[in-house]
Amino acid sequence: MLAVDTNVIVRIVINDDPAQVQRAVALFERERIFIVKTVLLEVEWVLRFCYQLPCDAIAPTLRKVMGLRNVTVENPAELAIALDWYEQGMDFADALHVTGSGRAERFATFDRKTAKLAKKLQAMKVLAI
Repeated sequence: MLAVDTNVIVRIVINDDPAQVQRAVALFERERIFIVKTVLLEVEWVLRFCYQLPCDAIAPTLRKVMGLRNVTVENPAELAIALDWYEQGMDFADALHVTGSGRAERFATFDRKTAKLAKKLQAMKVLAI
């Protein structure tokens, strides 16, 4: 199994450098791929910040990448929940933070919007401090 970096996934998604896209696609075709959640977090940020893509374009893209037959992702259940919350308005990073905090009873933040949305989504108890 081969883990890949953010730039490999972004090349395939954006398709902006033919030579790199070809190498990235070939890699995905011949290898079993592992993607850590921090790479998906960075992919979301790059697509949103650098390429100005909206959530409703990013979330399905991440789901497609995660669903490829030869792709395994770190903590798939957490990622699926985080993507659901992202589609419902939570920042993707915040959604990953909350879903990844399963061993804790509560999650503290200064971000009142995240705390309010987490309550609405029936996520772990998020305290706005």
